[in-house]
Amino acid sequence: QLQLVESGGGLVQPGGSLRLSCAASGSTLDYYAIGWFRQAPGKEREWVSCISRLYLAYYADSVKGRFTISRDNAKNAVFLQMDSLKPEDTAVYVCAAGPYKNVGFNCAAMTYDYWGQGTQVTVSS
Repeated sequence: QLQLVESGGGLVQPGGSLRLSCAASGSTLDYYAIGWFRQAPGKEREWVSCISRLYLAYYADSVKGRFTISRDNAKNAVFLQMDSLKPEDTAVYVCAAGPYKNVGFNCAAMTYDYWGQGTQVTVSS
């Protein structure tokens, strides 16, 4: 069974950068589109970005131009480079995968089957 573990979160000042990692085990990440989500206290979970099995990337309007998603199938991992961070980016960031061997280009409109536990990102001065 696919398992996902996030890392790279932490405390950063506004305007700073962080690079999040989503490491997979138990299966080959090449079989899955990968999405990043975030959830702040008192708010609904928000879709942030995703990358398809064909390396096509999509972003929410709130992070477009500041975040970059990438994947390295050889490392069985997906990354989220976050630049020009704002206080409103503060949240628990979670990566997700699925569906298994799905054939499609648009991962922004997709149900995700596997979820990590999340990593805390705090943007504050």
